[in-house]
Amino acid sequence: MAVHKLIMDVAFDEEVCTLIAIHCTIEDYRLAYLINKHLGIGLTRKASDLDYSEGKTSYSIYEWEDVAQLTTWSLVSNICKTDSIQHVNYKSLFDSQEKITKTTYLIPEYKAVNYFLKIDNEFNLSKETHILNRINKIAQVATAFSIDIDQLKSKDNLIFS
Repeated sequence: MAVHKLIMDVAFDEEVCTLIAIHCTIEDYRLAYLINKHLGIGLTRKASDLDYSEGKTSYSIYEWEDVAQLTTWSLVSNICKTDSIQHVNYKSLFDSQEKITKTTYLIPEYKAVNYFLKIDNEFNLSKETHILNRINKIAQVATAFSIDIDQLKSKDNLIFS
């Protein structure tokens, strides 16, 4: 019996995209509005959040598809805070409950980053620099910088579809 091998081209192995990390303290909907205003795009909230760990963690995501340039823009939160109640028994007359807030990160390598802007298209360096400059001009943004996706350990978390 003959053995057939299929060899995939390298172009299909890696997704070509630009990843921008944004550090700010405002809510996700306010940041999406300000990015829309400063970059002239139309990010809108997706119907469902990114869900990891069977509903234990979820990350808000905003998306816009630029049909003219065949580009998808995604703004995703990096931080998920969940509250849980833990029963603590101190060998006393009263059982007590303790509220615990657990913080998880979409990309744990960048814990100081609040949001990621992922652009599914390869831009040249001048276009990427222009986008970074426009985001950094937003008064509520502390800083924004570009990240090399190939250097991330948890880059699989950036696959949204």
